[in-house]
Amino acid sequence: MSSASFPSNSGPIKLGDLLVRQGYLTEDGLRAALEQQKKDGRGKLLGEILIDIAACSEDQIAECIASEFGVPFARLELRLCDQKVAELLPREFIENNLVMPLFSIRGVLTLAMSEPSNLFLIEEVEKLTKLRVQTVVATAKDIRRMITSLPNSKVFVIDDIIEDSKTGDVTLIEEAVEDIGDIEEVAGQSPVIRLVNYVLYNAVKEGASDIHIEPAEKCVRVRYRIDGRLYKSLEVPTTLLSALTSRIKIMAGLDISERRLPQDGRIHVMLDGRKIDLRCSTFPMARGEKTVIRVLDTRSVSLVLEDLGFSEDILAGLSQMIKAPNGIGLVTGPTGSGKSTTLYAMLNSISSMENNVCTVEDPIEYNLPLINQFQIQERVGLTFSKALRTLLRQDPDVIMVGEVRDEETARTAIQAALTGHSVLTTLHTNDACSAITRMINMGVEPYLIGAALNMVLAQRLVRRICPKCKAAYEPPRTVRKAIEKMGFAIDEFHRGVGCKNCRNTGYSGRIGVHELLILDDDIRDIVVNNPTVASVQAAALAKGMITLRQDGFRKVREGITTIEEILHITGDIRDTGETHAPATTPPAPQTTA
Repeated sequence: MSSASFPSNSGPIKLGDLLVRQGYLTEDGLRAALEQQKKDGRGKLLGEILIDIAACSEDQIAECIASEFGVPFARLELRLCDQKVAELLPREFIENNLVMPLFSIRGVLTLAMSEPSNLFLIEEVEKLTKLRVQTVVATAKDIRRMITSLPNSKVFVIDDIIEDSKTGDVTLIEEAVEDIGDIEEVAGQSPVIRLVNYVLYNAVKEGASDIHIEPAEKCVRVRYRIDGRLYKSLEVPTTLLSALTSRIKIMAGLDISERRLPQDGRIHVMLDGRKIDLRCSTFPMARGEKTVIRVLDTRSVSLVLEDLGFSEDILAGLSQMIKAPNGIGLVTGPTGSGKSTTLYAMLNSISSMENNVCTVEDPIEYNLPLINQFQIQERVGLTFSKALRTLLRQDPDVIMVGEVRDEETARTAIQAALTGHSVLTTLHTNDACSAITRMINMGVEPYLIGAALNMVLAQRLVRRICPKCKAAYEPPRTVRKAIEKMGFAIDEFHRGVGCKNCRNTGYSGRIGVHELLILDDDIRDIVVNNPTVASVQAAALAKGMITLRQDGFRKVREGITTIEEILHITGDIRDTGETHAPATTPPAPQTTA
């Protein structure tokens, strides 16, 4: 819903004032919503906040907008939509712009939309259809429901399917399914659809990053990955596996008859008025196909560098390096360590009308303003390296490459950096210093790496202590002694004792732990001589580089996370004999030569 001003004879009227004037909203309710909008800080519209806090209904907001613009307000029903008229507009256009052609009479197309102020969209519809457009206002929810009724719709609405449901409320099908025809029929039946909707709805509600649907010996197990750990959500009869998998394949546009080979696809769903992307992957196992769904919920992720858990000194060095006019910046870590989110936050911090920022990705996870994003298509031969070479002819200032997967992509990225472009990309390594030897092992000459590479940021994600049940405790004596031997002074340790807010885990949310390697002239001299990881690390530590473990211990000292989380990502310290110089104060940040 819009929060813009509406025209009137006496001047513009804001949505909140209009709702108050119509009697749908009180002055106190408006003030509360405006305060919530300021606290949110993510550009959420006033109408969305009013609906969230139940101050107004979506129908009331739509009625006010319709009244102010002098157009009818319509509650949409399937009988109002002419399927042939809906085909006047491309399906993708309808889904992306949230409009619904209803019917056409004597060259006039009646179009349902939630934003009648969008005159450019109306003009575009008139150009596409060659018809004069007459608008009616409908709620976004009603328009989405109409879109899902269209044949071959790619958007699935799961609002209102299961409201605060329990596992026992879902009706399951117990009968066995024999052939492909039966599977497709059962996959389209309401109980299976409701079960899949429940799994997706619950995953988003719980803040899961991944959904695992896997065949076990006596059941089909559904698990959610929340804050980096897998938790069992529910179990359903084994006879439902084929129907569940087929339903997900239908939603993702995959081949339901192919059960011997892995398949990948994407699903777009609408939940709570926002679009959520799901990346779906199926893999044949001994007991049947396993399905893993990655949940990409942009509302749950901040793309601001300051919100990602960087220590002040690391953030200062990183902010300096991403503004470099040329060179390569690498973000490294294993799958699921937040590399893509960090890259997007970097781009978000430097994007402007003055810069041509371009990306080559697979897939595009977040859509950013003022950034030109390109999706590779390996099926037609458009790989990272080919797309990157083409992108260099698009006059870019900053280039983001989703991942360096091979020597060709690495060489092309280095050539781009050496010819005056700033390149940001990711690499799979365990720490920052290993990135250099990894690129050498790919076949890139050390002198090219030394000339082009500016910095390497390694990162991991650790769980935050739940603020609702945080408490101080005394760790085992061996742990405290090992930490003191390394030179870290931690006076008080904290952990979560478990509560309803954190599902009795003691953790809620995650934060990044980082290691930043900045290449100055001395380290570049080491790099060009085909170095080992140890030699690069020794030079970096001498320059004041903060390691993953050191940054993690600082977050333990600050009461953000637990010592167990840091040991989980860096290894047990009690038997390593590892020692460092005293680090009761943070090391000084690195500086470039």
